[in-house]
Amino acid sequence: MTDQRPRKSYGCELGRRVRYDRTASEPPSIAAATALARFRDEDVTAASTRLYDYVDPEALDALFEDTNTGMPRSVEEVTFRVDDAAVTVYPEEIVVSAE
Repeated sequence: MTDQRPRKSYGCELGRRVRYDRTASEPPSIAAATALARFRDEDVTAASTRLYDYVDPEALDALFEDTNTGMPRSVEEVTFRVDDAAVTVYPEEIVVSAE
């Protein structure tokens, strides 16, 4: 007898989407990791995916920080793929959607 149970999809059902509002004091990399864990219905501290395997967290955070002269950066969004999900980072929110 073969196992007929559906394979785990990690939250990537057709059209599935998670929106995560980040606070001003929360780095974008932490918010992205939290949003991705929620998308996959996992605890962020025990998530199966390590964000740094897909994007440099320090570089991601730097894109949304003020410049060395104190001027705000003009980055409106950054999108990257993590397996079969698209992670879009905006200044105030993260959106994770199935690809």
